[in-house]
Amino acid sequence: MLLALLIDRAFGEPPTWAHPVVGMGRYLGLFQLTRLPPPVAFTAGALAWLTGAAATAFIALWLEGWLLLALQPWHSPPWRLLATALLIGLLLKPLLAWRMLADEAMAVETALEESLPAGRQRLSRLVSRDTSALTDTEVREAAIETLAENLNDSVIAPLFWFAILGLPGAALYRFANTADAMWGYRDEREWCGKWAARADDLLSWLPARLTALVLMPPAVPTLLREARRTPSPNSGWPMAAMALRLNVKLSKPGVYTLNATGGPAQAGHLHAARAVASQAVVTGAVLIAALAWALRA
Repeated sequence: MLLALLIDRAFGEPPTWAHPVVGMGRYLGLFQLTRLPPPVAFTAGALAWLTGAAATAFIALWLEGWLLLALQPWHSPPWRLLATALLIGLLLKPLLAWRMLADEAMAVETALEESLPAGRQRLSRLVSRDTSALTDTEVREAAIETLAENLNDSVIAPLFWFAILGLPGAALYRFANTADAMWGYRDEREWCGKWAARADDLLSWLPARLTALVLMPPAVPTLLREARRTPSPNSGWPMAAMALRLNVKLSKPGVYTLNATGGPAQAGHLHAARAVASQAVVTGAVLIAALAWALRA
């Protein structure tokens, strides 16, 4: 896990042709299940998800198993252990994305310094909501929300499932999260994506709460109240924790408001959010490494 995070920090994302999450997206994009009756759409979506999830987990298991059998790190000399850690770290890296997430969030602030339309345009790369009428405060709110929510989806949750199930666990989580991002909407995709949305909710339940705790909000009882204000059972936890930590109001108009008594998101708050999230990555990685050690001990 340490090597995967260091590789992420040093080199960022692998090329598109070699990125497993891109491959997952291409597989999911093969299915157009929007014009089917709800029962048929649900069944077809579930079968497509299960097929993709099984293939993803099998490939990850085969790669990890092949490396372990080939290098046998439990034998001396120590270079076997280090080589195995490096190679599995290389395989784990594309399943998490902290540097890209932080850079994309900060790019919104850079664009806002140029102009409000530029900030809106940059934000539209990160969120599904309409950004054309957002104020500069609302643009910053949405960027901070995205940073907090995806801290779980792109870093803490993949590491958590890697600690539990190894490389197949991290790969399965990223497949589930990608499927929810592509299919889990309340529109014509609702029934085909219902299984994907529920699977992501289940796999994200514990990591989202862990993410909220490592963001170190000042008042846990207040976090418990604020986290329930979002429609999602999970996304409200890291977003509420970030809102409380920064003492800012975060909202999606007509949907939710977190920490309503907080101040408006202003210039400098995105930098502060990145610093808080960076600390949370370190804290979360240490706790998850301890969990992995304890499970295997």
